[in-house]
Amino acid sequence: MHAYYLLVVLKKLKIMYSKKFEIRWSDLDANRHLANSAFINFMSHTRMGFLMENGFGQKQLSHYNLGPIVFYEHIYYFKEIFAGEPVTVTLELSALSEDGMYFEFIHKIYDHKGRNCATCEMMGSWIDLEERKLTTLPDKLFQQLNNTPKTEDFRTLTKEDTRKYGKRPHDLSADEVKNL
Repeated sequence: MHAYYLLVVLKKLKIMYSKKFEIRWSDLDANRHLANSAFINFMSHTRMGFLMENGFGQKQLSHYNLGPIVFYEHIYYFKEIFAGEPVTVTLELSALSEDGMYFEFIHKIYDHKGRNCATCEMMGSWIDLEERKLTTLPDKLFQQLNNTPKTEDFRTLTKEDTRKYGKRPHDLSADEVKNL
């Protein structure tokens, strides 16, 4: 079966969420292929579309005083994407903490022939917009997120997973700031 049609079947079976995009001139870089920023924008648009269509719209998030935040997005590029043909971006839940505080999505970008041109893992959390601190999801929203189509290697996230790359902030001293 042609890979593109397989994507269509998967979408109809609700095995994964997907969104289709046309490539615009403004999505291209100096090499005339899809710019890095366009990949990020397409994935973010797909995520927000998914969230809004699944009970995480502005009204619901405002009710709970919540907002989604991104810890990181790691993109792996496999094939160039050029103007003239649409791309499809998919979303699956690859990890979720037991309380819903932390989540990880996998995005895959496919060209019009169904070739996987890029994959991105994105980890995030929820912030209480008043306290400005990470928070858990209310049970209703947790259940909705937990019902998201999952990757085959889905796992439970822990707080330690959020620091698996060992990245920590390193602030400048007052003298270093003056010398900038």
